[in-house]
Amino acid sequence: MSSRGGVPVLLFKEGTSRTTGRDALHNNILAARTLAEMLRSSLGPRGLDKMLIDSFGDVTITNDGATIVKEMEIQHPAAKLLVEAAKAQDAEVGDGTTSAVVLAGTLLEKAEALLEQNIHPTIIIEGFKNALSKAVEYLYQLGTAVDVSDLSSPATRESLKNIVLTTMSSKFLASGTEEMNKIIDIVISAVSRVAEPRPEGGYNVDLSFIKIDKKKGGSIEDSMLVNGIVLDKEVVHPGMPRRIEKAKIAVLDAALEVEKPEISAKISITSPEQIKSFLDEQANYLKELVDKLASIGANVVICQKGIDDVAQHFLAKKGIMAVRRVKRSDIEKLEKALGARIISSIKDATPEDLGYADLVEERKVGNDKMVFIEGAKNPKAVNILLRGSNDMALDEAERSINDALYSLRNILMEPRIIPGGGAIEMELAMKLRDYARSVGGKEQLAIEAFAEALEEIPMILAETAGMEPISTLMDLRSKHAKGLVNAGVDVMNGRVADDMMKLNVIEPVRVKAQVLKSATEAATAILKIDDLVAASQLKSEKKEGESGETGSTAGAGAE
Repeated sequence: MSSRGGVPVLLFKEGTSRTTGRDALHNNILAARTLAEMLRSSLGPRGLDKMLIDSFGDVTITNDGATIVKEMEIQHPAAKLLVEAAKAQDAEVGDGTTSAVVLAGTLLEKAEALLEQNIHPTIIIEGFKNALSKAVEYLYQLGTAVDVSDLSSPATRESLKNIVLTTMSSKFLASGTEEMNKIIDIVISAVSRVAEPRPEGGYNVDLSFIKIDKKKGGSIEDSMLVNGIVLDKEVVHPGMPRRIEKAKIAVLDAALEVEKPEISAKISITSPEQIKSFLDEQANYLKELVDKLASIGANVVICQKGIDDVAQHFLAKKGIMAVRRVKRSDIEKLEKALGARIISSIKDATPEDLGYADLVEERKVGNDKMVFIEGAKNPKAVNILLRGSNDMALDEAERSINDALYSLRNILMEPRIIPGGGAIEMELAMKLRDYARSVGGKEQLAIEAFAEALEEIPMILAETAGMEPISTLMDLRSKHAKGLVNAGVDVMNGRVADDMMKLNVIEPVRVKAQVLKSATEAATAILKIDDLVAASQLKSEKKEGESGETGSTAGAGAE
């Protein structure tokens, strides 16, 4: 509200709050830092877990950054920006979400110190962006190329195993080494199956073709990889076979039932014979469809839609196994896994449309029945069946596997690795400090602040391992100054190691580059905001105008 000549000018609706300038900026930075502070203790292999209870009382126990920020119902708009950064990180590379949020919070903390020295936010933003482009450039220079030309060779599998070990070391599964080795072998085999070479080098890996199913019962060690697909369905008719070898599989997205007309239609029947002929006609139509499927050689039918009781009877008589109401995503995976073509019109189906598998069998898993389709010749889609003692363990195992799958995808897309354990952050910080001196001016301070923020990562790793953070940082600085580029924090043994590569603590370059980008983008987005205008809550508007026209307007707005 402002006034001129005593006449007030109302700019906003009643109840609108506004914060401007430094107040808005400090408010936003505080919110983002608070969120980063919460995730800080979850970073690294010794990171602690968070227990999250939602409004329905469901409990999630995890140290996966993406899951934590998704499950927490965050209200503050600035903190939501960090949540979006974490989600973007998760969607792009599937790992490094905790690092991205923590680094963004640390960048804002360093920026706040510069703001107090009266350095303009624009200069800080420019400095951060400049530091980011240099950091990514150095990152690729420091990366080591990995040979992934032959995915079946033991040497390649061993180097892939070390990358997955670093990703999964902070996860719930890490507690049982046998379990972890079993899961890592499954994950590497799964990715090797679906990886498709690119002409310019590296591989394309479509993770949507790796299906993960969870079934309670047994232990994590009972998990398995199926070279085909597992359907969480049972065979539709008791008269059908439960096991078929050398299966020829028809994958349908058409219904095996008499379809209802689009428009409502009535049939006038005047005698019982007409009812009989009407039902006979329906049965003949379904029999024709089943005969057609049998004539092209199908002995297994997997249908996206329904299968009529009469059609089930005819299929059972022909000795054909059938499964119905299979999800569209699974139908597409089956097409890839079995080399089949999806049949939309049964009348036009040919033997070439059928997929092949060595075995289709209904098995009891835990308390449920599942259909296993195994032994596809050259599957481009596979299925990981996870077992575990309880739902919480299964959920956390699935999150670990997702991170591992993404980690492998990243290394196959861009076969370059860097040392983990905070080594790369220390080296980048040192190089950025040298670079800052050449820039000079106020921007130098922003680049140095970026370098300081990077150094927080090894400090947090040392903290979670119960080490002394300051002395660890000093020790690391002196090692990097001597040229030990790979020196980092060996969290498992609580010491500073000279070469993280020798300890097999390695990460894909793609993940680290994305962490730097996500964190910097989130931090600069928050630094750009200098005005915060919050509209009043809709509920209060409704209460004020329940009787009059205002209420109806508020209602319309809510719609």
